Amino acid sequence: MEVYFNGSMMPAEEARVSVEDAGFTHAVGLFETMLARQGKVFRLEEHLGRLLRSAEALSRCRDLDITVLGEAVLMTLEENGLAQARVRLTVTAGEVSLLKPAKSESKTISPTILVVATPPTEYDPKYFEQGITVLMAPAGANPFDAMAGHKTLSYWGRLRTLRQAASVGAGEAIWLNVTNHLAGGAVSNLFIIKDGSLLTPIARGEEDEGSLPAPVLPGVTRAAILQLAGQMSVPTYRRMLTINDLLEADEAFLTNSSWGVLPVSRVEKKIIGKGSTGPLTMDLRLRLMKLIDAECTA
Repeated sequence: MEVYFNGSMMPAEEARVSVEDAGFTHAVGLFETMLARQGKVFRLEEHLGRLLRSAEALSRCRDLDITVLGEAVLMTLEENGLAQARVRLTVTAGEVSLLKPAKSESKTISPTILVVATPPTEYDPKYFEQGITVLMAPAGANPFDAMAGHKTLSYWGRLRTLRQAASVGAGEAIWLNVTNHLAGGAVSNLFIIKDGSLLTPIARGEEDEGSLPAPVLPGVTRAAILQLAGQMSVPTYRRMLTINDLLEADEAFLTNSSWGVLPVSRVEKKIIGKGSTGPLTMDLRLRLMKLIDAECTA
């Protein structure tokens, strides 16, 4: 497997990160996970734009050229001969010590950039036909955490709850924020359907003026679903949602770049709706698949 590492393509086993890299020492970095079809990444510009906005907001890796990053992603796909792929772009702050004043740095700091493309994850078809069970995780999304709502390398807490869910046969862990409102999945955005309307928690950048920051990632697939729902004239709402909103939903589903739309049929022991994939969820999933194919073959 060939990877893109700091400007060059090389075998994966030859890519080496410095022991002084801030991504290794302090998890100072960002990443994007993307879906490729027909050799093109679905909404690559949106992924890169989100990464750049996070880099600027968090005051690290601000001097990024998203044109170069986009070329690196496409080069990695081409070098590995992958038409269909899961692509991960990782950007760290590079060899910089956060324990020293910035003026003490004696050299120009360059970010570390890594692009890895692998075959897409294969999911059991029954997940999309029957839906999955989700586990409720303890309140963890904190609006006072400056890192919340950004795709940073500090993912241990999220993956820990995902592993806990898997250990009891669940497919995802649903996070609450510190006010016990729904935030989303450990690695996904959450949607619920009630009385024909589509509802989703408020994401970063969607807050009302003067309100607390939303500790929810503004997902690229989430945005595509909201776009499709608008085209279908489905009423959509971004709002604070409670656990009861989820438990009393007619349908529920999760979105991310890897699985697209993943139906939820059960929250622990509580059956959602009829306990299978609902009609609007299925319609949105099929429309998303068509949208991905259309944009990646255009």
